[in-house]
Amino acid sequence: MYKISEECVACGTCLDACPVEAIKEGDVYVISDACSDCGSCAEACPVGAISQG
Repeated sequence: MYKISEECVACGTCLDACPVEAIKEGDVYVISDACSDCGSCAEACPVGAISQG
């Protein structure tokens, strides 16, 4: 499953990239259990804050 680190700048790019709407907004975004491990969010993140872990 992918995780979002504290490097997240809450730009929202990952929200649009996620095909299953597994990302929830906040000061630092969070990926829920609905994540399908497709990696679209990690590819879209402009600051590299999303990694598999």
